[in-house]
Amino acid sequence: MKRILVPTDFSIQAENALKVAVQIAEKNNSEIYLIHSLEMPLHLSSAGDSGGMPESLFFIKLAEKHFEELLEKPYLEDLEIHEAIGHGEVYDDINEVALNKEIDLVVMGSHGISGFKEMFIGSNTEKVVRTSKVPVLVIKNEHEDFNITNFVYATDFSENSRDSFKEAQKFAKDVNAQMNLLYVNTPGNFITTTEANNKMTEFIKEMNTENYTLNIYNDTSVEKGILNYAKENDASLIGMCTHGRQGIAHFFNGSISEDLVNHANRPVITFKI
Repeated sequence: MKRILVPTDFSIQAENALKVAVQIAEKNNSEIYLIHSLEMPLHLSSAGDSGGMPESLFFIKLAEKHFEELLEKPYLEDLEIHEAIGHGEVYDDINEVALNKEIDLVVMGSHGISGFKEMFIGSNTEKVVRTSKVPVLVIKNEHEDFNITNFVYATDFSENSRDSFKEAQKFAKDVNAQMNLLYVNTPGNFITTTEANNKMTEFIKEMNTENYTLNIYNDTSVEKGILNYAKENDASLIGMCTHGRQGIAHFFNGSISEDLVNHANRPVITFKI
């Protein structure tokens, strides 16, 4: 993990994400890329070449000032930090930087179980999670010691989830975490314990997986099953796969990924199939 991207609106929540990114970077000798999307008022972003220029420059200078203040923080010492100002939508700016700089991980901040606000509001977060080709780690709270001892990774153990599972394996290895693999059994998609065990075992034996457990949890929905299992087992992190622009993979249909990101009062990471 050589390059980590942290979007920032200079809020406390964004700084919580940055502090986690710093801890990961220190363990992996990574570079950190900071990006701030201006998201200027509509009358400025739609102005002609001359109309909104003075006010636009004001917002750019203000962002530069915020960057200067942020980069003076002691916890950023001895790290290689790159900063940039984006001029498009948040998710577009993030994906552009991720592609051009070969980013390995995006770390985003949020406002807790009430959902995302400010630059991370609703559709922005959903679009980042769904469109990002690299893993997205969402941080809810401040973590003085981001030590992942219990990484719950929920999957349907299907063939098309193998690539995202490999990415999750790589992440777990980078942060030295055990993977507790989870299959959620629901009334609408019920299989027996024997069938579930066979499904998981067949999947795992071809993946060269180390340091893991296999777990089956019964609940009324996949989302509730993941949240309840994570709570009962005091998970440090919840992981799942997404289908990107096409929605959520297999039993991660509907809005399960974004609901989990909003409702789980713990870090969540997504991996694109």
